[in-house]
Amino acid sequence: MNITSIELYRYSIPMVPFTIATGTMHFAQNLFIRIHTSENITGVGECSAFPMIAGETQATCYEMAKDFAAIWKDKPALAISDRLAELDLFTAGNFTAKSAFDLALHDIAAKQAGKPLYAYLGGRQKTIESDLTIGISSPAQMADTAADFVTRGVGMIKVKLGKHVQEDIERMQLIRQRVGPDIVLRIDANQGWSYEDAVLALTAMGPLNIQFCEQPMRKWNDHLLPELCRLSPIPVMADESVFTHHDAERIIRTGACHYINIKFAKSGGIQEATHINRVAEQNNIPCMLGGMLESRIALSAKVHFAMAHDNIRFYDLDTCLLGHKVDPVQGGVRYQGMRLLLDESPGIGADVDPEYLASLEQTVI
Repeated sequence: MNITSIELYRYSIPMVPFTIATGTMHFAQNLFIRIHTSENITGVGECSAFPMIAGETQATCYEMAKDFAAIWKDKPALAISDRLAELDLFTAGNFTAKSAFDLALHDIAAKQAGKPLYAYLGGRQKTIESDLTIGISSPAQMADTAADFVTRGVGMIKVKLGKHVQEDIERMQLIRQRVGPDIVLRIDANQGWSYEDAVLALTAMGPLNIQFCEQPMRKWNDHLLPELCRLSPIPVMADESVFTHHDAERIIRTGACHYINIKFAKSGGIQEATHINRVAEQNNIPCMLGGMLESRIALSAKVHFAMAHDNIRFYDLDTCLLGHKVDPVQGGVRYQGMRLLLDESPGIGADVDPEYLASLEQTVI
């Protein structure tokens, strides 16, 4: 089964502005691809560029995708490792753009096998419940948002921090006061703190029963993470510090984290995410599956992946709820409260509304 053509779309999704420590996103900078094969099986993939984290934009992903598609044309679609190795030989990094191609090949392989992607990956249906994230605003506004989440039945709240450490402490004190003792709280500084600020913040927040803190410092401060892990009363999760399994091996070897956040846009897709999870599992490091601002295409793939890997213990799969103004996806995962449900459709089980795609900039290779 050979690849005959690849459709590429600048898959922009308008959204309410979403702010983290490193910047504000005004629309989801996504790429959608559809790979056609000689056996009339098509695979879909999506990536979401988050330039302040991964260094890629929608524009760079779109241009790289043209080259990737040309490299793959007329080659076997089921030789996934070979195809992905070709992309790695062509360009270093660019993991976000690569992830869309990885997902599309796995979609094809699962469809060819007649299985949902989770079953193709060796998994089973299980309960997946996500947190819901609060972007950065004033402490009072964030506390109001957290209280609103609780009235809507949200049991786990992730809070973006990393702007001003004293305000961050105030944010979390107010939020815990408003939501009560039983709601799970997670925090993510997105590299926003210095080492000194991280020690101050995590020590001050120790009594607030925070489940973990994601990426407290810039990744160039990874050498300081072992000492921070020793001092912090709150477990530390590596996010921007871990793009590949080589990063995971390094971080784990030095005792620089308690958990790891896996994202397809950092790893390059399912294949490398599997390698990261394997390294973590071998070292008794539980993982979380997270994301950028994906639609329900990539979200569906992530839920399939989570169902296939028991070492994925935490789920940050609320990307479609973070202010997307439209949902152009047909089929795929659906929310029941904060639980994510899949049917038994083969492959990823989702596609994008053709009318929506017709409005986008597109190329066929």
